[in-house]
Amino acid sequence: MHDINDLERRGIPGVFTATVQFRDAAQTQSDALGLDVARVLTPHPIQDRTDDEMIEIADQVIDELIGALTGPS
Repeated sequence: MHDINDLERRGIPGVFTATVQFRDAAQTQSDALGLDVARVLTPHPIQDRTDDEMIEIADQVIDELIGALTGPS
């Protein structure tokens, strides 16, 4: 969260990404930092996923990630 905060303050767009398991924790930390950045949540867990499973997850969220970076079209 601190990294995305630093990038945003430098004018470098980014998207915070975490699994749905960390939704509440991410919101709490974001509120504490006064940070309002784009975020995309992925299925949980990530650890121990196969390469094929990770590709499937990436395929599921790529449009949302691109949209969060580029804004509404």
